[in-house]
Amino acid sequence: MPPIWVHDLALACLAVGIACAIVIAVDLVRHPQRMWIMNIVWPVNGLFGSVLTLWLYYRFGRLAARDAADRSKRSNTKEKTPYPVMVAKGAMHCGAGCTLGDIVAEGLALAFPVIAFWAGWKTLFSEKMFAIWVIDYLFAFVLGVAFQYFTIKPMRKLSPAEGIVQAVKADTLSLTAWQIGMYGFMAIAQFAIFRNAFGVRLEPSMPEFWFMMQIAMIAGFFTSYPVNWWLIKAGVKERM
Repeated sequence: MPPIWVHDLALACLAVGIACAIVIAVDLVRHPQRMWIMNIVWPVNGLFGSVLTLWLYYRFGRLAARDAADRSKRSNTKEKTPYPVMVAKGAMHCGAGCTLGDIVAEGLALAFPVIAFWAGWKTLFSEKMFAIWVIDYLFAFVLGVAFQYFTIKPMRKLSPAEGIVQAVKADTLSLTAWQIGMYGFMAIAQFAIFRNAFGVRLEPSMPEFWFMMQIAMIAGFFTSYPVNWWLIKAGVKERM
C-alpha cells in the first residue's frame, strides 16, 4: 500500500480538480463561449489543471463569452489575449481530447480486461500499461481531432471533408507531443515511484492512479506547448 499521506493527497487533489471543473462548468452555463467546443474544453482541463485552469478561465476565457462579445459589439478576444495564452488555449484542446480519451480507455480496460489482450498485452507487450496506452492514444486521437474539427471548420468556413483533413493536420503533432509527456511521467510514476519506492502497482481503481494522471496531463501540456506555438505561428492551428 502507498503511504497514507499519498492516498490523502491524491483524494484532496482530485477533489480540488473536480470542484474547479464544476465551478467553470456552472459559469459556462451562464456565460457560454462563442466557440461552443470551448464549453467542454475549459471544464475538462479543470479536472487536472485545477486552480491554474480556473484562474486562466476567469482571466482570459471569459473574454470569449458570447455576452462579452455582445457588450463590446465585436470580438476583441485576440487583441486582449497574449500570444502565450493563445498557445495555452490551443494546447488545451489536446488536453481535453487526451483527458477524455484516457478516462474512457482506462475505464473500458478496467471494466473489460480482455481489451488489454486485444491491444497486444502478452503478445506485443509484456507490460499491461503499454497495451492500454495504445487504446489511450486511439481514443485521445479521435476525440482530439473532433475538438479541432469543431474549432477549425467554423472559423475557416470549410466543408466537412476539408474540416476533417485540417483537424488531423492540426492535432496529430500536438496530441502526440502531449501523449509523450503524459506517458513519460506515468512510466516514472509506475516504475520508479510506486513499484520501486512503495512496492505497489498503480491501477485505475486507485485514487493514486488518477492523481498521477493529473500530474501526467500537466507534463503533457508542457511537452505539447512548444509544438502548439509552432503550429499556430505556421497557421496550421487557429489563434483563439
